[in-house]
Amino acid sequence: MIKFTNGLVLDKDLNTVKEDVYIDGDTIVAVGNCDKDADEVYNLHGNLLMPSFKNAHTHSAMTFARSLADDLPLQPWLYDMIFPMEAKLQPQDIYDLSQLAFLEYLTSGITACFDMYYFPEMMAKASVDFGFRTVMTGGLNDFKESVEKIEEYYNTFNSYHPLVSYKLGFHAEYTTSKNKIEAMGMLAQKYKTPVFTHSSETKSEVEECKKRYGVSPTKLFYELGLFEYGGGGYHSVWVDDDDLDIYKEKGVWAIINAGSNSKLASGIAPVSKMLKKGINLAVGTDGPSSNNSLDMFREMYLIAATQKLKDNDASSTDANEILKMATVGSARCMGLNDCDTIEVGKKADLIEIDLARPNMQPINNITKNIVYSGSKENVKMTMINGKILYKDGQFFTADKNEIYQKAQKIIDRIK
Repeated sequence: MIKFTNGLVLDKDLNTVKEDVYIDGDTIVAVGNCDKDADEVYNLHGNLLMPSFKNAHTHSAMTFARSLADDLPLQPWLYDMIFPMEAKLQPQDIYDLSQLAFLEYLTSGITACFDMYYFPEMMAKASVDFGFRTVMTGGLNDFKESVEKIEEYYNTFNSYHPLVSYKLGFHAEYTTSKNKIEAMGMLAQKYKTPVFTHSSETKSEVEECKKRYGVSPTKLFYELGLFEYGGGGYHSVWVDDDDLDIYKEKGVWAIINAGSNSKLASGIAPVSKMLKKGINLAVGTDGPSSNNSLDMFREMYLIAATQKLKDNDASSTDANEILKMATVGSARCMGLNDCDTIEVGKKADLIEIDLARPNMQPINNITKNIVYSGSKENVKMTMINGKILYKDGQFFTADKNEIYQKAQKIIDRIK
């Protein structure tokens, strides 16, 4: 059993308190006093122990295309650059490229990702071998995968390993025929489960959908029964009030990707309006080929800054709400309700924030400091399922140089 002591703790309400935290195996067994002796004492030296960040939308293996196809709009970026190179990827590539992403996630205090990509069996294996927590979702479209395969993945990977789970999903309305989207809705009904997809990322996407079907992507999915058991829209930038009413009614998650949406000039999601309406909100980085960084601190800052610009209001969107989105919100969006907060019985997915850094001093408001001035340099330790995978710049479950070399060989082969 590990005892975290001599520091601050971000509790279930995201307040900072002075408490000890006890971890037995993969589980938090006490916050405060404990009637058992610890085998190991972890001295926080005044630092903050908090629930980890969860990356609620990403394409981890797309590390291959980091800074390879920059400064292009979304559609030319996808169709002219990304899709042709993806066609050259082999299953082993997914394993190696995903582990490169895992390294970066750990440095940003991210302990779980919601990943949409191909060859999920390799992503699952990479996650278990590395010790990383992964929720996968389907990337079904008209040229990859099938509805039958998505159902097979759903049944396989939800009983694969405690670190791995799977949600129903498809790529997007503009890449997936209506009959396949309808079939996904039928699967959702069959398994009584949510469905996730890219939705309303660009203005042109929404306009083209209205030309095809007479309604927005959100309204189309609603009419086809996709959201009977909830789900999520990755990006959710160009959503109107009617769309948000559907989100509210069906408990649909809006997963915000401010970095990618800014870089691709896709737009700014109406987060402040969503908060006022009580919409479920989570945060993702999107993939490393469109962001290009897998950095939750940057995402939080960009959400705050872009909302203020969009609303022309410096008081728009409280930073503490954004911190909640990136921790508790993202975890619950991904179905990880057992590792969303620091409470007895929850899984020990935790990070230590180094407060003894210039960017965190003086101590006025720690939580807002994390959003507005925090960075990767403040992540001193990252723990997943009760195991420390990263501390003081060192990785304990993988050889970073070997992963770097493998990634470089892949891009040299497919370019």
